[in-house]
Amino acid sequence: MRRIMLKSKLHRVHVTHSEPDYEGSVAIDARLLDAADIREYERIEVYNLGNGERFSTYAIQAEAGSRMISVNGAAAFKASPGDIVIICAYAELEEKELAAFKPCLVYVDNHNHITHTRHSIPVQVA
Repeated sequence: MRRIMLKSKLHRVHVTHSEPDYEGSVAIDARLLDAADIREYERIEVYNLGNGERFSTYAIQAEAGSRMISVNGAAAFKASPGDIVIICAYAELEEKELAAFKPCLVYVDNHNHITHTRHSIPVQVA
């Protein structure tokens, strides 16, 4: 059996640009892509914490150090500058791969500077 697992997450990044006339995608600072192990042209899921929109697209590289998160094309109508989003990528794994698997989770501040990374999400308590 194969399972689809969370591979990468950019948690609570701030949208800096919204370009409806640019070729559809999300441009992401190259340093954030590297930190999260997201490849250019890889499929990503975007979850907008402000309006509940959820959409699929692909990542493209923005200038390293720019802190850019630019939502482009039709997706530009689902996220605006200042919105906080979670960007995730998933991978299909075989059962035997699960024991060694750890996702790459990247956390940022209000200016999209990386504050820390983790390989697990803390257990939620009541």
